[in-house]
Amino acid sequence: MKIRYLLHSAYGAGGTIRTVFNQANALCADHEVEIASVYRTRETPAFTLDPRVRLVPLTNLRSDGSRRDPPAEQKSRLLRKARRFTNPLPHRHDYPYRRWDPVVDVAIIRYFRRQRDGFLVTTRPALNLLSAWFAPKRVIRIGQDHMNLSSYKPWLRDAIVKAYPRLDALTVLTEHDRDDWTQALAGRPLRLERIPNGIPPWPHPPAALDAKVLVAAGRLGRQKGFDLLLDAFRTVHAKHPDWRLDIYGGGDWLKRLTARIEELELTGAARMRGVTSQLDQVFNQSGMYVLSSRKEGLPMVLLEAMTAGLPPVAFDCPTGPAEVIKNGVNGLLIAPEDPAALAAGICEMIENPDRRRAMGAAALETSAQYSMPVVREAWETLFTDLAARR
Repeated sequence: MKIRYLLHSAYGAGGTIRTVFNQANALCADHEVEIASVYRTRETPAFTLDPRVRLVPLTNLRSDGSRRDPPAEQKSRLLRKARRFTNPLPHRHDYPYRRWDPVVDVAIIRYFRRQRDGFLVTTRPALNLLSAWFAPKRVIRIGQDHMNLSSYKPWLRDAIVKAYPRLDALTVLTEHDRDDWTQALAGRPLRLERIPNGIPPWPHPPAALDAKVLVAAGRLGRQKGFDLLLDAFRTVHAKHPDWRLDIYGGGDWLKRLTARIEELELTGAARMRGVTSQLDQVFNQSGMYVLSSRKEGLPMVLLEAMTAGLPPVAFDCPTGPAEVIKNGVNGLLIAPEDPAALAAGICEMIENPDRRRAMGAAALETSAQYSMPVVREAWETLFTDLAARR
């Protein structure tokens, strides 16, 4: 089978990119797999991609519309001026595509029209909408939702409910989100499948949990709630000054979070560690994982931490954490956006090392449900069934 994935960018370090790379690497032994990237922010991807997977950048542009490594005499693009106008196409409600760049939209649609057969898997609302409206019906079109329906603004939800039934299938990450989609679509003909993120074989033994390190990771923006985590860690640090907090990731909030560390007098105790391609090694040398997100889909980093044997302390945000964590058994679920409660949960784990180790062992056991062979089988079943129906 031919399987084509389309990403906003295949060159970053986000959870969606990692998830798609994991899927492609798992499937390429038996299928012809390609990943197309709308934008190209660097020369090579941040994550390892099996050489049998073809990587195709559709443009040589950054996400802001500027050329990557432009010639000295050609610093800007004339068509960037179109970004000051409202995008007339239906994907405009997805925030990366609010501004109109005709060259980018044409590149995406041309890529769709070049596909003669096989599967086209799109990976965010804007791309799912474009596939629904413009991809040829000779291709089996699958949309992936890596967040959750309740997190989208009303005008984006309206566009989604109108267009997605044109797709052949939509995959979501959690049972909770599948229920939300079923209700929102109100009987409209769209096949819904819950297929969680998958974790490749883990290269290390379980973490020893001896290190007095809290670890968190994700894009540095409002969604991941690292500002709330820092507020919580101020309380933790006052009670347990021998523990430190390491936050991994890059994004627009780096300066804000760095300044917040200084304001809270946590310099040296809380550290912004930047982007890493070796998060598995980081987990192996940590004592606990903390998820402080305001919203999620099914966070890859949570599944990876549990695969490493780290006990998680997580906000019970919509959606994902409650699908994986059984409170008090394989981790702790904390009232959303409550730094005081988060601090109390972290301190509870620190002060009860035997319980923390028991939860780490239970987290490792839970993670087997999300191993790549299990998730690959779910994808194979979906592909086979959709092809047979076609």
